[in-house]
Amino acid sequence: MPEISKRGQLMPSSPIRRLVPLAESAARRGCHVFRLNIGQPDLLTSPNALEAIRNIGTNIIEYGHSAGNESLRRKFADFYKKIGVNLDYQDILVTTGGSEAITFALLACLNSGDEIIVPEPFYANYLSFAIAADVTVIPVTSFIENGFALPPVAEFEKKITPRTRAVLICNPNNPTGYLYSWSELEQIRDLAIKHNLFFLCDEVYRELSYDSKSVKSSMLLEGVDEHLVLLDSVSKRYSATGLRVGVIASRNRELIATALKFGQARLCPPNIGQLAAEAALDSPPEYNDYIFNEFLERRNYLVKALNDIPGVVCPTPKGAFYTMVKLPVDDAEKFAMWLLQEFEYNRQTVMLAPGSGFYKTPGLGKQEVRIAYVLKIDDLQNAMECLKRGLEDYPGRSSK
Repeated sequence: MPEISKRGQLMPSSPIRRLVPLAESAARRGCHVFRLNIGQPDLLTSPNALEAIRNIGTNIIEYGHSAGNESLRRKFADFYKKIGVNLDYQDILVTTGGSEAITFALLACLNSGDEIIVPEPFYANYLSFAIAADVTVIPVTSFIENGFALPPVAEFEKKITPRTRAVLICNPNNPTGYLYSWSELEQIRDLAIKHNLFFLCDEVYRELSYDSKSVKSSMLLEGVDEHLVLLDSVSKRYSATGLRVGVIASRNRELIATALKFGQARLCPPNIGQLAAEAALDSPPEYNDYIFNEFLERRNYLVKALNDIPGVVCPTPKGAFYTMVKLPVDDAEKFAMWLLQEFEYNRQTVMLAPGSGFYKTPGLGKQEVRIAYVLKIDDLQNAMECLKRGLEDYPGRSSK
């Protein structure tokens, strides 16, 4: 039998999705599962996007431009202008979701065997994208004790080698909800310039900044145009994860031209998704406020409810719709499996994402889980009651 590729063997299973068979089994036995493991909000998709799909107005769904439809790229340029970012539509490449944006950026910026520095815990699929691109992720650890703040730049400097080509952050952060300050962004900017690195900034949660409704985009940093790569998506801000429309934006035209070559290899991003995304970008302020206010209310409830459970530690996330939580258990992954296999309360249980899958450094995150507050308050209340009861009954409870 032929051997599977080394790349395939190295590719990790998703810590977000690998418990799905256990959740499905729990559902089959009649147990309702509150899915707090994945960033799939229950909020209504932008009505503008839905209306555009209903009135598609064509009898042929054809190929589009490999860089994305020009009308959508121009719409994105107008969208960024509203937050003070001046981009030409030719600085923008539309991708098949934010996932492809990250993959194309890695392929365009790094060579096989190169290294990219990423603060951990990080979005688990960063590691998968890097493995697919034959790139090595070098983690710099942040800690729950200070809310997962950016580690000192000196810690980044220690990790730089002749193979280092880029730094990647997510702001606001998935999975921690941490919001990098402007000063922290400037520190990374200065590091990128000093060591001639690319600076990749994933801003798919930018509008979900609970102190000011939106975070200043990294594209507003000065003196870093040739280094900076913005990664974006319509999935989260319009509750439209299935549209699969993302963005790479950079004033480095050589980088965009290189990423386009990879775009040509997949022909074009999804045309129906682009049609809906273009309409979504015109969503009224009332819709944007609805999304923001719902997540703010859910965050406020969840953080208090978690910290009210004995032994649980939950920093207050400043953005996105996730929080990393420390639980009083011996092993969070075993606990997450136990919740789905052996526990239920009032015919209900909870699905969590084990924290270790968001770290590269072995042994870290063993007592942590990521919780996505993507369900309405009533469901979150029931889920927290299940979690509290589960922690009381779990045989591997820890006093640490």
